[in-house]
Amino acid sequence: MTRTAFFISDGTGITAESLGRSLLAQFESVEIRMLTKPYIDSLDKARTLVAIIEATAVRDGEQPIIIDTIVDEQIREVIRQAPGFKVDIFSTFLKPLEEELEAHSSYSVGRTHSIGRDDVYMDRIQSVHFALDNDDGARTHQYDKADLILVGVSRCGKTPTSLYLALQFGIRAANYPLTEDDQDENGTLKLPKALVPHRHKLFGLTIDPRRLAAIRHERRPNSRYSSMDQCVQEVEQAEGLYRQMHIPYIDTTRFSVEEISTRMIAETGLTRRFSPR
Repeated sequence: MTRTAFFISDGTGITAESLGRSLLAQFESVEIRMLTKPYIDSLDKARTLVAIIEATAVRDGEQPIIIDTIVDEQIREVIRQAPGFKVDIFSTFLKPLEEELEAHSSYSVGRTHSIGRDDVYMDRIQSVHFALDNDDGARTHQYDKADLILVGVSRCGKTPTSLYLALQFGIRAANYPLTEDDQDENGTLKLPKALVPHRHKLFGLTIDPRRLAAIRHERRPNSRYSSMDQCVQEVEQAEGLYRQMHIPYIDTTRFSVEEISTRMIAETGLTRRFSPR
């Protein structure tokens, strides 16, 4: 059975989509086609969308699921006319909060993902720049300014995790690749000299060698770099280094970048500079 879910917003749609995906992920037996419809900020756009939802209901033979964060009451009234199972996030939660706080909501569009305070916005941008500047072992002389330094073999997820930590939490994350250049004369992986003064900031990433080989094969097919033997050796050496140096680490094979980042923050006790958008 296939159902269609619409995530509707008069802003970016990020809140509706994030909550909607989290809720619908609990129903693994149902195939759900998810559509995000942002900036439904006029009556004409709302009416056009209602027509799309009506056509979808006819095509699917089932009423769509409608999850919205529409603020404007007139636009919400138009959306209510669409055939579907509706989850109105704002009306569900804001009314009880107004009663509890004894205050009225501003019902402003885009408050969650607006720039807001300039200092918070600039800190976010600076954190992203730091992650980009310190990607893949670049500028190790800046590691004294890092909140966290991710280490791991090539293609285990260091770069996307660093950027997510920066963008979502304002954490200045650098990342350093563990390679054969860091091995001693006996072929044993050693902690790189650039990382020794910053051991307390290190966090390791590992990955299933089969998954690593598949990822590397897309980049360099039929190469030593992507061979199973090479991937197994690199992962085993990296994990051995983590255990020897007491570096906390996480297996990225089955975790999303959001889960990896949140687990890191929980385990390290890092303070988020701001809440995720």
